[in-house]
Amino acid sequence: MGLKLEEGEKMRLFGIHTRIIKSGDSLVDVILEGIQKRKVTLEDGDVLVIASKAVATIQGRFVGLSSVEPSEKAKELAETYSMEPRFVEVVLWEAERIYGGVSGALLTMKNGVLIPNAGVDQKNAPRGFVILWPEHPRESAEKIKAEIFERSGKKVGVLIIDSRVTPLRLGTTGVAIGVAGFNPIRDCRAEKDVYGNRLLITRHALADDLACAAHLLMGEADGRVPVVLARDVPVYLAEEPDPNFMLLSEKNCLFMNCFV
Repeated sequence: MGLKLEEGEKMRLFGIHTRIIKSGDSLVDVILEGIQKRKVTLEDGDVLVIASKAVATIQGRFVGLSSVEPSEKAKELAETYSMEPRFVEVVLWEAERIYGGVSGALLTMKNGVLIPNAGVDQKNAPRGFVILWPEHPRESAEKIKAEIFERSGKKVGVLIIDSRVTPLRLGTTGVAIGVAGFNPIRDCRAEKDVYGNRLLITRHALADDLACAAHLLMGEADGRVPVVLARDVPVYLAEEPDPNFMLLSEKNCLFMNCFV
């Protein structure tokens, strides 16, 4: 089923406030409770955008730093980039590759995504703990989608997002790390621009664009908006979208091919 905004229509975003989420909670319970309190109802074609930390919290993805013994490599990186050695050690556990860093952060590869500190974060984690990325984000999104359908009868898309930085830009934006129920990319190469020129390489990163829009409502602090309900989104629903469709190889990436 395809959904496309017509001229004059508007995509709508509803920030869903929730109670504080705890390890072992039912995330779908929390989402449905929040939607009810927001006085909106789920509709077929809606997309639920969920903060990665909400999913990770449910999964108990916390590490107590007092239990971590930093390696020599962690100590060296911590010294170079003014970081806490135990924190760096956890990043080493989680990262597929480390490229370098700046004061307070390492640039890493995690699940094919360039992300600071392999997604390891002290924000929204109890004091003395760090929180990791969710395990298997795509499968987690699929599970949430299936449970939402079972509980509500509604066919929705699910998007799990985190925040990241953009080269040479200050501040964080949203990034999709798990998608279920819709195609995350729109291939524009068969289309033409306003002058009739054919688009040669352009693909539209729908999931990442939606992640950025939802990130505006979620914020980065204590707003307790871990879920955004997106309605009338110009995406194409698909039961089994290709999980690797939004990933790009290093040799085809403009940044990686130039600088690494």
